[in-house]
Formats: sequence, structure tokens, C-alpha cells
Amino acid sequence: MEAKVKIDQVLENISKVIIGKREVAELSVAAFLAGGHILLEDVPGVGKTMLVRALAKSTGANFRRIQFTPDLLPSDVVGVSIYNPKEMAFEFRPGPIMGNIVLADEINRTSPKTQSALLEGMEESSVTVDGETLAIPKPFFVMATQNPIEHEGTYPLPEAQLDRFIMKLKMGYPTQAEEIQVLNSLEHNVPIEELDTVITVDELIAIQKEVRAVHVSDVLKGYIVELATRTRHDPYVYLGASPRASIALMRAAQAYSLMQGRDYVTPDDIQYLAPFVFAHRIILKPEARYEGMATQSILKDIIKRTPVPVERNVLT
Repeated sequence: MEAKVKIDQVLENISKVIIGKREVAELSVAAFLAGGHILLEDVPGVGKTMLVRALAKSTGANFRRIQFTPDLLPSDVVGVSIYNPKEMAFEFRPGPIMGNIVLADEINRTSPKTQSALLEGMEESSVTVDGETLAIPKPFFVMATQNPIEHEGTYPLPEAQLDRFIMKLKMGYPTQAEEIQVLNSLEHNVPIEELDTVITVDELIAIQKEVRAVHVSDVLKGYIVELATRTRHDPYVYLGASPRASIALMRAAQAYSLMQGRDYVTPDDIQYLAPFVFAHRIILKPEARYEGMATQSILKDIIKRTPVPVERNVLT
């Protein structure tokens, strides 16, 4: 499949800059192709910014970065209308959200009002300025980052806003061998500056349309809903996965299947992606936290206990 060849080229490009994080790169690309957005939570200095820059440079997409701070205003994100005395009219100056790939750096450091301006754009693919609705250019992909260690002066995203992200990922530290490889790659040059564009924006949009054409059988749709339903009724879960989570899992599975060179989704795709799609949408009961239980372990148990559709029904 031509789409798989192009996607592999993008992943190969990213691997020149982000060493040892193939899974995170694959999931990020899957989220992009599915039309979703990523929340990347990890400590500073592990390559979060470099990942999204490498993705933008590989695709030739318009890249914008927003450094979120406590004094950032919604107009700093979406843009503002400025009066032009020569033309005797207001002119709209677009904000950084009007890009194809947007890095929302440290999103939890700004006020809820500014967070909501970004999240509205993520959900609607448009922004409203002075009563006028303006479409955001396509493709549109937001990768938001937050530091899980520092909590002073931060504004944690509420559950309704976390639900807007198709996946929540963590980079993690590299191994010693990988870190040495990073040092070697940066000793004499900067790899990100040497990356070439391997896919055009038009090709990217075409692949996103192909993702929607990937077949998901009724049996597997039922399997996705069953997994979501079990999170809602688990004795350790206070708030389970929403219907939006079910849609997100189906979209992510479609994109991931296309990346594997298939035009149909399998149960393995769903099982693999479910923890990444569901985990940040689930709230555990206090007793579960007291017992030291983790969301990931509860999800793995739910996946293990849920009957898997038999193979002969996958394509029906």
C-alpha cells in the first residue's frame, strides 16, 4: 500500500531525531492520521518538543508553538482583530492555533480560560473571533505537553477537557545506550535541521481520508463498546470511558491498521490501543488509589476478562 510506504518514511525520518522511542512516534502518527490530538506527559528534556518538530518537518506541515504561561490570554492563542487606520477597518491577525501542527507546551501552566480557547479549536476545528467563526487549516494536529512533577502554579485539565485528546502518552527516559547514541548524533550537527520533507500536506490529507475507509466489523464495534461499558461498571472505577472514548478507539484502530498495511481492524489493534486511549479518561475510586491500584493495571484486567471476537467474524 502506498500509504504505508509514506507513513514508514515519516517514521524513519522521526527516528533520525528521536532515538529509541519508536512506539511513541507510531502512536503519535496514528493519532495524527486519525484526526485526533495527543497529550504528552513527561519530565522536561526527554524529547517531547523535538518529536512534534520532527513530525512537522517530515510532513511539510505548517508548525506553530505556543508556550503556555499564567499570563497568556485566549487572544494570544486564537488571534485578534486590529484596527488598520489606512483601510479604516479591522484586520484579523491569526494566532498560532492557525497552523497544521501546533505544539501546546506546558498546557497546564495557563488559566482554564486560555486552555478552553485551544480546546475549542481542537474540538470544532474552528475558532470564533469577534462573533465570526474561522476555520482552522487542515490537517490540524495538536500535541500538548505537561510536566507531571511540578504542580505549583498549574491548572490541571478537568476530565471533560482530557476527553478531547485521543491519546495520552509518556516518552520516558532513554536507555544508557540510546542516550550515548543521542550524544553522538548531536556532537557535530543538529539532526532536526537535516530532515527532509517526505510527504506533502495533500498526501497527508489523502491518507487521513483512507483511514476513514478502513473496515471495522460490527463485531469489533461491539467489542469496543463492551470494553468501554466494562470500565463504567468496574468496582474500582468512579468514572468510566465515555462514548467519545469508544469513537476515539475506533478511529485510532483504523489509523493503526492502515499503518500496518491493512484495510481492516483486528482485535489485536483494539487491545493494543485501548490503554492509550482509555487511561486518561478513567477516574479511580479513592479505595482503589489507597490500595495502590493503577489505571493501566485495571484496564489490562478488563481487556483480559472481556471475551475476544473469534477470527472468522472479524471481517463480517
